Amino acid sequence: MVVKVMDLVGESTNSWDEAIKGAVQQASKTINNITGVEVANLTAGVRDGQIFEYKANVRIAYKDS
Repeated sequence: MVVKVMDLVGESTNSWDEAIKGAVQQASKTINNITGVEVANLTAGVRDGQIFEYKANVRIAYKDS
């Protein structure tokens, strides 16, 4: 068995949790057999002293079929 890993960036205007979940959901539309996700980095955009965008760098692991 081979497990592949893909690096992605999820984005959300609401939360890091939503950014992570969105990346996994988007990946699952084209990648089968996702087995896990690793959150590598969390960043945010700031404007006028407020966070306006959340970003999550994630690694999606999936079985190669």
